[in-house]
Amino acid sequence: MKFAPLAALGLAVSAIAIPAAAQDAPAAPVAPAAAFTLDTPIEALVADARAKAVLDANLPGMTQHPAFEQFKALSLNALAPYSQGMITPEMLAKIAADLAAIK
Repeated sequence: MKFAPLAALGLAVSAIAIPAAAQDAPAAPVAPAAAFTLDTPIEALVADARAKAVLDANLPGMTQHPAFEQFKALSLNALAPYSQGMITPEMLAKIAADLAAIK
């Protein structure tokens, strides 16, 4: 399955800004990874081989999408409304179950 162009997503993502205080703040210590959820940023899912396998199985080609760099900071829950119906509630439920199974 290929994703339809997400032109609106590009505009929405470009409107998101990181507050200046957050950019200058020292990095907080990283806690051990908690369970992955639909609210985990996509880039964090892709960084883990097991979670990336879940994405590849359920949303093949997502990481090759031309707008991936623009939406990778979003979670699947945040991205779904911009997917033009390509990410369905049923798909999200399956992905959530698969992510929850990762130990």
